[in-house]
Amino acid sequence: MKMNIISRFARILSGAALTVAVVGSIVGCNGGEPMAPTTPDYIQFSDTLYVLPVVDDVEYHNVQVVATKACDYDRTVAVEIIDAESNAIEGRHYSLESNTITIKAGELVGNVRVRGYHENIDVYDSLGFKLNLIVPEELQWDMYGTETNVLLQKACKFDINAFVGYCVLTSTYIMNYMEVDKRLVKAELDPENENTIIMRDYFFDGYDVRITFKDNDILNPLIEMEDQVFGSTSEAFGTLYGDGLIRLYQPTAYTSYFSSCEKFIFQYMTLYVPGMEEGYNTVGTFVNAVEWITDDEAEKLKREGY
Repeated sequence: MKMNIISRFARILSGAALTVAVVGSIVGCNGGEPMAPTTPDYIQFSDTLYVLPVVDDVEYHNVQVVATKACDYDRTVAVEIIDAESNAIEGRHYSLESNTITIKAGELVGNVRVRGYHENIDVYDSLGFKLNLIVPEELQWDMYGTETNVLLQKACKFDINAFVGYCVLTSTYIMNYMEVDKRLVKAELDPENENTIIMRDYFFDGYDVRITFKDNDILNPLIEMEDQVFGSTSEAFGTLYGDGLIRLYQPTAYTSYFSSCEKFIFQYMTLYVPGMEEGYNTVGTFVNAVEWITDDEAEKLKREGY
C-alpha cells in the first residue's frame, strides 16, 4: 500500500508540473489576442465516446483531438486521466503513449495514442476510462467540453480455420421439433466461396448449410446465410407439405454474429415451405448457437450417441 501511495503521489506531482508547462504554451491562433466572433478557435475530442478493439498488446489506437482552426505553429495539449470516473486500470488494462498530444502547424488533428493489454482483459469485461484535455478556457467549446470516454473491447483476429472441424449445435428448433438437446456437426471450408464454411448435415443428414463470415469490422463480426434448403418436410414433420422442402433464410430484423475469441456463432434463421398458401408457409424463426470443440471432445460426444 505504501508503494502505491508514493507512486500515485509522484504521478500527481509530475502531472501537475506537466500541466503548468503545457498550458503555459497553448494560445489561440492569434497569439492570445481576442478572437473575432466569426473565427472561433476551439480544441476538443472529436467524439464523446470511443470503443477501441484490443486485439494484441502491441497495436496503438488513436483517440482523435481536433481544432476548429489551423495555426501556423505546433500546438501541444496535455491529457489527463480522470481516475474517479474510470474502472480500467492504467498500466494493467491500457497505457497512453504520451500524456500530451501535438496538433502540427497547418493541421487540425492530433491523437492520444492508447495501447490495450489483450491478456489482461476478458471478453466479457466492461472496462473504460475518461480523458480530459487541459486547455485554456478560451479554447474550450462549452457545447462539447473537454472530456471523452474510452471503452476497451477485447477482440481477436479472424481466422476462418478456427471455424473448421467439429462443433456443437444447440437450437430452439431442436428443442421444439427434435428429440435431442444438441447435435454434433462438422464444418468444412467452402472451396468456392471466400470466408464461407459448409455445415455438413446441419440439422438433418444429407442437408448442408453454408454460412459466410463478414470480418470487415472487428467490433461487429457478422455472419450471413443465403436462402437455401434446410431439410425435407417428410423428415421434419412426417408428411409432405408444399413442394416437400423446408428452406431457410437469415431474417434482417435480428443480428447474427460470431466470436473469434470464443469460437462460436449466434445465428437467427427463418424457416418456410415453398408451394404453400401465403400466411401458412412460415414455420417460424429460430435461434442457433454453435460452439467449436476439440477432436477429443467430439469423440466423447460420439460415444455418448451424438
